[in-house]
Amino acid sequence: MKEMTIIIPAYNEEDAIEGTINKLIPLAEKNNWKIFVINDGSRDNTKDILDKIKSIQVISHKVNRGYGASLKHGILESSTELVAFYDADGQHNPGDLEKLWTEWNEQDMIVGERSAGSHFSLSRAPGKWFLSKTANFLAGRKIPDLNSGLRIVKREIIIKYMQLFPDGFSFSTTSTIAFLSDKRLVEYIPIKTSKRIGKSSVNQIRDGSNTLLLIIRLIVLFNPLKVFIPVSFFLISISVIYEILWGYVFSTHLRMLPGALLTFLTGIIIFFFALIMDQLSQLRKNSIGK
Repeated sequence: MKEMTIIIPAYNEEDAIEGTINKLIPLAEKNNWKIFVINDGSRDNTKDILDKIKSIQVISHKVNRGYGASLKHGILESSTELVAFYDADGQHNPGDLEKLWTEWNEQDMIVGERSAGSHFSLSRAPGKWFLSKTANFLAGRKIPDLNSGLRIVKREIIIKYMQLFPDGFSFSTTSTIAFLSDKRLVEYIPIKTSKRIGKSSVNQIRDGSNTLLLIIRLIVLFNPLKVFIPVSFFLISISVIYEILWGYVFSTHLRMLPGALLTFLTGIIIFFFALIMDQLSQLRKNSIGK
């Protein structure tokens, strides 16, 4: 089995952090895992609780830097071949992490797919559905679980992409998109999650819109044709329909309407812009892979 470090970002998790870690420690000792807890500028008693727990390494931020920044710090501090991401809020089952670990067979990433029976937040359902559908379309495939917080990844590979990932909570989402867009081997294993302990710090509107923007930016980086070609064809089609309807059906003029011409030219410009972006994307991907 591969050596692994579990990275647990924690921000104001005094109600859950002790139970979360105490459940993990027996499996960590059994499988020789390391546990890194990133205390991300917590203002409650999280740090005091962590200081009393043995068999873990605590890394503290003086100020809150974000979920993604905590994961990045943990990845850089670790030295094992594999790194696992594990939420501090008590929603994950340590047995599921062990299941992902035992299923490891040279994949680039294994993600815990929240299956039937997992806790489901009804208030977040519309936003998650929209993000999921957008990501599926842009990535060109169905993504079983876009932002699961339980996953294992090869350290040497994810380090190559870290400059692309945000410091906020959407680290999980963007890492999924980056790996899938770059044709990395990503496998999903069913897991079950419980209701989180304590209150989430995620703002659904602000963080959701930021995540959507990051998804589009990553797709533009890895596959710009997926974004720009549909826009180009849409504008060209609109110009043709507009010209036919208003130029020949409702009128008898023989010259192209200015509005139709402008829309048509815009579509053509975007088409050639997409080709240039695709070339730049290939150069950028080659630099990331080095």
